[in-house]
Amino acid sequence: MLNLLIAVVVTILSLFYAYHSTVPQDRIIRDAYGQISVVNQLNFNVIGAGNSFRDDPHHRYFNPTNHTTPFFQVFEDEFLDVIGSNPSLNVISFDPIFAFAHEAPVWVPDTDEIFFCSNAGGDLGRSDIGHNNQVAKLSMKEVAQAMAEGPVDVNVPQYKIDLPRSVQMTNGGTGLYKGQILLTNEGRGDLPANLVLMNPHSPYNVSILLDHFYGRQFNSLNDVKVHSSGTIFFTDVPYGYYQHFKPNPQLPNQVYSFNPRTGAIRVVADQLDKPNGLAFARDYKTVYVSDTGSLIGKFGHDLALPATIQEFDVDPKTLAFKNQRVFAYADSGAPDGLGVDEFGNVYGACFDGVNVWNPSGTLIGKFFLGTKSANFAFAGKGRLVILAETKIYLAQIKAGGMSLMYG
Repeated sequence: MLNLLIAVVVTILSLFYAYHSTVPQDRIIRDAYGQISVVNQLNFNVIGAGNSFRDDPHHRYFNPTNHTTPFFQVFEDEFLDVIGSNPSLNVISFDPIFAFAHEAPVWVPDTDEIFFCSNAGGDLGRSDIGHNNQVAKLSMKEVAQAMAEGPVDVNVPQYKIDLPRSVQMTNGGTGLYKGQILLTNEGRGDLPANLVLMNPHSPYNVSILLDHFYGRQFNSLNDVKVHSSGTIFFTDVPYGYYQHFKPNPQLPNQVYSFNPRTGAIRVVADQLDKPNGLAFARDYKTVYVSDTGSLIGKFGHDLALPATIQEFDVDPKTLAFKNQRVFAYADSGAPDGLGVDEFGNVYGACFDGVNVWNPSGTLIGKFFLGTKSANFAFAGKGRLVILAETKIYLAQIKAGGMSLMYG
């Protein structure tokens, strides 16, 4: 009798997916934890006069199936290849009164730890003109132990890292770069923004690589990635000013390249409102840069400004960014941190979670949290760690990320 009941339920679910989704009828969806929601966009293309549109996309999200968060929102069949069979999405650490998990996520393979920073100057960040934010780490081994019985919400501790005074308002991170974590720091007050290397092992020694553009202070260094050539690319946008802990901007909002072998620095892109996150494609011939023009810190939001991922060709000789074009526009907030997975899909941290576009720029799915994420990092094959201010989530999926290691 039980087997018959199970067979009936499976048949009903199969018919539902066949007629209400873009997933092929012969595709079997394995969802042991009830966290997959397939959206047939043809069923939701018209809202109609007199109905409610999303006039506040920073706080009202597109969830037409009304699925309970967190979940995997599937728009295209390709996203099922990303999440695989029986994926799970759970909280692994939280503090409801502290935005401890903002940006700069970096996975260190030999210790299986994730490093990250708290919110600099924003809500619940415990940082301002008079107080620095913090860099901390979390043990993925402790997460695995806490989830030994299966994927459930857990709360493993975060461990604060004591860093020297030269590291102020950390915001971006990548690596490992020659065995070290590469951090971009916004600076605070008269303490300059800078690019530093940090040893991921105690005592966490720091060395400053760069803190000026030919004698001129940067505004607030934001995010960073390393090209396969070893050249370092980073964005500079005055969020320190917008969050009231840095003086007026002294340079345009730009993307820079820095050659650590020669010390040469140059601007590679300037036609963006507020360049933020960046990520290279797997072949390093293309680069994606998020433009969070609509986000103005304590000055609020402007929905008429960009919330876009721009795509550029990378010149094979000069490494300049060329042939700018729109890759994707985010429907919720603006894409902040960016990344690329093993399939070439582009991930962007947005106000409803992490959005995923295929290499053609089509939105294929979301790691839908129902809350803001600013960044994320793959922690090896099949583990995506998502920072969400007061929470950290772990998505256990099929895909792995593009390697960010150099040297």
